[in-house]
Amino acid sequence: MLAVDHGLVSVVGRLRVTGCVPRSLRGKPLLMAANHIGVFDAFVLMAACRRLGLAPRFMLAGGLLDAPVVGPALRASGHLRVDRGSSSAVAQFGQAAEALRLATGPLIVYPEGRISREPGLWPERGKTGAARLALAAGVPVIPISQWGAHEAVYWGTETVTKLSDILPLARSGLTAPLRRPTFRVHFGEPVDLSPFRAGRPGDAVKAHAAIMHAITDGLVPLRADEPDVPRFVDPTRPTDGRSPWRPGARP
Repeated sequence: MLAVDHGLVSVVGRLRVTGCVPRSLRGKPLLMAANHIGVFDAFVLMAACRRLGLAPRFMLAGGLLDAPVVGPALRASGHLRVDRGSSSAVAQFGQAAEALRLATGPLIVYPEGRISREPGLWPERGKTGAARLALAAGVPVIPISQWGAHEAVYWGTETVTKLSDILPLARSGLTAPLRRPTFRVHFGEPVDLSPFRAGRPGDAVKAHAAIMHAITDGLVPLRADEPDVPRFVDPTRPTDGRSPWRPGARP
Protein backbone atom coordinates (compact mmCIF):
# COMPACT_ATOMS: atom_id res chain seq x y z
CA MET A 1 0.00 0.00 0.00
CA LEU A 2 2.86 2.38 0.78
CA ALA A 3 4.51 1.67 -2.56
CA VAL A 4 1.27 2.33 -4.45
CA ASP A 5 0.73 5.49 -2.41
CA HIS A 6 4.25 6.73 -3.17
CA GLY A 7 3.62 6.21 -6.88
CA LEU A 8 0.35 8.16 -6.69
CA VAL A 9 1.98 11.09 -4.90
CA SER A 10 4.81 11.12 -7.46
CA VAL A 11 2.28 11.38 -10.31
CA VAL A 12 0.30 14.19 -8.68
CA GLY A 13 3.21 16.41 -7.59
CA ARG A 14 6.75 16.75 -6.25
CA LEU A 15 7.61 15.55 -2.75
CA ARG A 16 10.21 17.40 -0.65
CA VAL A 17 11.05 15.95 2.79
CA THR A 18 13.20 17.61 5.44
CA GLY A 19 14.09 16.69 8.99
CA CYS A 20 14.28 13.14 10.29
CA VAL A 21 13.14 10.68 12.92
CA PRO A 22 16.08 9.85 15.22
CA ARG A 23 17.37 6.30 14.96
CA SER A 24 16.90 5.94 18.71
CA LEU A 25 13.10 6.29 18.26
CA ARG A 26 12.73 3.81 15.41
CA GLY A 27 11.17 0.43 16.04
CA LYS A 28 9.58 1.77 19.22
CA PRO A 29 6.23 3.32 20.18
CA LEU A 30 6.05 6.80 18.67
CA LEU A 31 3.30 9.35 18.14
CA MET A 32 3.57 11.75 15.20
CA ALA A 33 1.28 14.80 15.14
CA ALA A 34 0.62 16.63 11.86
CA ASN A 35 -1.32 19.67 10.69
CA HIS A 36 -4.33 18.89 8.48
CA ILE A 37 -4.53 20.95 5.28
CA GLY A 38 -6.47 18.85 2.77
CA VAL A 39 -8.03 15.56 1.80
CA PHE A 40 -4.83 14.50 -0.02
CA ASP A 41 -2.40 15.21 2.81
CA ALA A 42 -2.64 11.72 4.37
CA PHE A 43 -1.27 10.29 1.10
CA VAL A 44 1.58 12.81 1.20
CA LEU A 45 2.38 11.96 4.83
CA MET A 46 2.54 8.25 4.04
CA ALA A 47 4.86 8.88 1.10
CA ALA A 48 7.10 11.09 3.25
CA CYS A 49 7.27 8.42 5.95
CA ARG A 50 8.12 5.77 3.36
CA ARG A 51 10.98 7.93 2.14
CA LEU A 52 12.37 7.86 5.70
CA GLY A 53 11.91 4.10 5.93
CA LEU A 54 8.86 4.26 8.20
CA ALA A 55 5.50 2.49 7.91
CA PRO A 56 2.99 4.64 9.79
CA ARG A 57 -0.50 3.89 11.02
CA PHE A 58 -3.29 6.44 11.44
CA MET A 59 -6.09 7.00 13.90
CA LEU A 60 -9.04 7.00 11.51
CA ALA A 61 -12.74 7.80 11.73
CA GLY A 62 -14.82 4.66 11.99
CA GLY A 63 -16.58 5.39 8.70
CA LEU A 64 -13.36 4.88 6.74
CA LEU A 65 -12.69 1.52 8.38
CA ASP A 66 -16.26 0.39 7.64
CA ALA A 67 -16.11 1.42 3.98
CA PRO A 68 -16.21 -1.34 1.36
CA VAL A 69 -12.94 -2.37 -0.30
CA VAL A 70 -10.67 0.19 1.39
CA GLY A 71 -11.99 -0.55 4.90
CA PRO A 72 -10.73 -4.14 5.16
CA ALA A 73 -7.35 -3.11 3.75
CA LEU A 74 -7.01 -0.33 6.34
CA ARG A 75 -8.02 -2.64 9.19
CA ALA A 76 -5.55 -5.29 8.03
CA SER A 77 -2.81 -2.64 7.99
CA GLY A 78 -3.32 -1.95 11.69
CA HIS A 79 -4.88 1.52 11.55
CA LEU A 80 -6.75 2.42 14.73
CA ARG A 81 -10.41 3.33 15.01
CA VAL A 82 -11.94 6.37 16.68
CA ASP A 83 -15.66 7.20 16.73
CA ARG A 84 -15.82 10.77 17.97
CA GLY A 85 -18.72 11.53 20.29
CA SER A 86 -19.85 7.91 20.56
CA SER A 87 -20.36 5.95 23.77
CA SER A 88 -17.42 3.75 22.79
CA ALA A 89 -14.94 6.65 22.39
CA VAL A 90 -13.65 6.37 25.97
CA ALA A 91 -13.01 2.64 25.62
CA GLN A 92 -11.38 3.19 22.24
CA PHE A 93 -9.04 5.76 23.79
CA GLY A 94 -7.84 3.21 26.35
CA GLN A 95 -7.39 0.60 23.62
CA ALA A 96 -5.45 3.09 21.47
CA ALA A 97 -3.15 3.99 24.39
CA GLU A 98 -2.42 0.33 25.01
CA ALA A 99 -1.88 -0.36 21.30
CA LEU A 100 0.50 2.60 21.15
CA ARG A 101 2.52 1.32 24.12
CA LEU A 102 3.00 -2.02 22.35
CA ALA A 103 3.62 -0.58 18.87
CA THR A 104 6.86 -1.04 16.94
CA GLY A 105 6.30 1.92 14.65
CA PRO A 106 4.75 5.38 14.46
CA LEU A 107 1.10 6.32 14.83
CA ILE A 108 0.03 9.52 13.03
CA VAL A 109 -2.70 11.73 14.47
CA TYR A 110 -4.25 15.05 13.46
CA PRO A 111 -4.60 17.12 16.65
CA GLU A 112 -6.93 19.53 14.85
CA GLY A 113 -9.45 16.76 14.19
CA ARG A 114 -10.45 18.23 10.82
CA ILE A 115 -9.03 20.03 7.80
CA SER A 116 -8.23 23.58 8.83
CA ARG A 117 -10.85 26.18 8.03
CA GLU A 118 -8.61 29.04 9.06
CA PRO A 119 -8.42 31.58 6.19
CA GLY A 120 -4.63 31.32 6.04
CA LEU A 121 -4.70 27.53 6.45
CA TRP A 122 -2.79 27.77 9.72
CA PRO A 123 -3.48 25.07 12.34
CA GLU A 124 -6.73 25.51 14.22
CA ARG A 125 -7.03 25.22 18.01
CA GLY A 126 -7.68 21.48 17.89
CA LYS A 127 -8.34 19.14 20.78
CA THR A 128 -6.20 17.60 23.51
CA GLY A 129 -6.71 13.99 22.39
CA ALA A 130 -3.24 13.55 20.85
CA ALA A 131 -1.55 15.06 23.92
CA ARG A 132 -3.60 12.89 26.29
CA LEU A 133 -2.77 9.82 24.23
CA ALA A 134 0.96 10.57 24.31
CA LEU A 135 0.93 11.20 28.06
CA ALA A 136 -1.18 8.11 28.79
CA ALA A 137 1.06 5.86 26.70
CA GLY A 138 4.28 7.57 27.81
CA VAL A 139 5.64 7.88 24.29
CA PRO A 140 7.59 10.64 22.50
CA VAL A 141 5.90 12.97 20.01
CA ILE A 142 7.37 14.03 16.67
CA PRO A 143 5.71 17.12 15.13
CA ILE A 144 5.12 16.97 11.38
CA SER A 145 4.55 20.17 9.43
CA GLN A 146 3.30 20.01 5.85
CA TRP A 147 2.42 22.41 3.06
CA GLY A 148 1.28 21.97 -0.52
CA ALA A 149 -1.08 19.00 -0.29
CA HIS A 150 -4.03 21.40 -0.24
CA GLU A 151 -3.25 22.16 -3.89
CA ALA A 152 -3.79 18.56 -5.03
CA VAL A 153 -7.48 18.03 -4.28
CA TYR A 154 -10.23 20.44 -3.28
CA TRP A 155 -11.80 20.27 0.20
CA GLY A 156 -15.14 19.44 -1.40
CA THR A 157 -17.92 18.97 1.14
CA GLU A 158 -18.49 17.59 4.65
CA THR A 159 -20.89 14.90 3.42
CA VAL A 160 -21.17 13.06 0.13
CA THR A 161 -24.75 12.23 -0.79
CA LYS A 162 -24.73 12.47 -4.58
CA LEU A 163 -22.40 12.45 -7.55
CA SER A 164 -22.19 16.23 -7.72
CA ASP A 165 -20.61 16.25 -4.24
CA ILE A 166 -17.47 14.51 -5.50
CA LEU A 167 -17.12 16.30 -8.83
CA PRO A 168 -15.03 19.21 -7.41
CA LEU A 169 -12.62 16.71 -5.84
CA ALA A 170 -12.41 14.65 -9.03
CA ARG A 171 -11.80 17.69 -11.25
CA SER A 172 -9.11 19.13 -9.01
CA GLY A 173 -7.39 15.75 -8.66
CA LEU A 174 -7.31 15.24 -12.42
CA THR A 175 -5.73 18.64 -13.05
CA ALA A 176 -3.15 18.38 -10.24
CA PRO A 177 -0.61 16.38 -12.34
CA LEU A 178 -0.67 19.20 -14.88
CA ARG A 179 0.00 21.83 -12.19
CA ARG A 180 2.61 19.67 -10.37
CA PRO A 181 2.28 21.17 -6.87
CA THR A 182 5.20 20.76 -4.48
CA PHE A 183 4.46 18.82 -1.29
CA ARG A 184 6.73 19.91 1.55
CA VAL A 185 6.91 17.78 4.71
CA HIS A 186 9.14 18.50 7.69
CA PHE A 187 9.78 16.14 10.61
CA GLY A 188 10.67 18.21 13.65
CA GLU A 189 12.55 17.52 16.85
CA PRO A 190 10.70 15.53 19.55
CA VAL A 191 8.42 17.74 21.63
CA ASP A 192 9.52 18.03 25.26
CA LEU A 193 6.57 16.73 27.28
CA SER A 194 8.64 15.87 30.36
CA PRO A 195 7.04 18.64 32.50
CA PHE A 196 3.59 17.10 32.04
CA ARG A 197 1.85 14.10 33.58
CA ALA A 198 -1.16 12.05 32.49
CA GLY A 199 -4.23 12.86 34.53
CA ARG A 200 -2.82 15.96 36.21
CA PRO A 201 -5.26 18.87 35.80
CA GLY A 202 -4.22 21.29 33.06
CA ASP A 203 -1.29 19.24 31.80
CA ALA A 204 -3.08 17.88 28.72
CA VAL A 205 -3.91 21.44 27.62
CA LYS A 206 -0.31 22.57 28.12
CA ALA A 207 1.07 19.52 26.32
CA HIS A 208 -1.35 20.12 23.44
CA ALA A 209 -0.15 23.73 23.16
CA ALA A 210 3.49 22.58 23.08
CA ILE A 211 2.70 20.16 20.24
CA MET A 212 0.77 22.74 18.23
CA HIS A 213 3.48 25.38 18.65
CA ALA A 214 6.06 22.87 17.38
CA ILE A 215 3.94 22.04 14.32
CA THR A 216 3.44 25.73 13.55
CA ASP A 217 7.13 26.57 14.03
CA GLY A 218 7.98 23.90 11.47
CA LEU A 219 5.32 25.18 9.09
CA VAL A 220 6.59 28.77 8.94
CA PRO A 221 9.67 28.08 6.76
CA LEU A 222 7.74 25.68 4.52
CA ARG A 223 5.44 28.50 3.46
CA ALA A 224 7.88 31.41 3.72
CA ASP A 225 6.64 32.87 0.43
CA GLU A 226 3.00 32.53 1.57
CA PRO A 227 3.18 33.97 5.10
CA ASP A 228 -0.43 35.07 5.37
CA VAL A 229 -2.80 33.20 3.05
CA PRO A 230 -2.19 30.45 0.49
CA ARG A 231 -1.75 31.48 -3.13
CA PHE A 232 -3.78 28.48 -4.25
CA VAL A 233 -7.49 29.25 -3.86
CA ASP A 234 -9.82 26.34 -3.10
CA PRO A 235 -13.35 27.69 -3.67
CA THR A 236 -14.92 24.80 -1.76
CA ARG A 237 -13.04 25.15 1.55
CA PRO A 238 -14.83 27.02 4.34
CA THR A 239 -12.81 29.81 5.95
CA ASP A 240 -14.72 30.31 9.18
CA GLY A 241 -12.02 28.93 11.48
CA ARG A 242 -9.48 30.63 13.68
CA SER A 243 -5.90 29.79 14.64
CA PRO A 244 -4.45 30.75 18.03
CA TRP A 245 -1.07 29.37 16.95
CA ARG A 246 -0.33 31.33 13.78
CA PRO A 247 2.51 33.89 14.04
CA GLY A 248 1.18 37.09 15.51
CA ALA A 249 -1.86 35.42 17.05
CA ARG A 250 -0.17 33.60 19.94
CA PRO A 251 -1.03 34.63 23.50
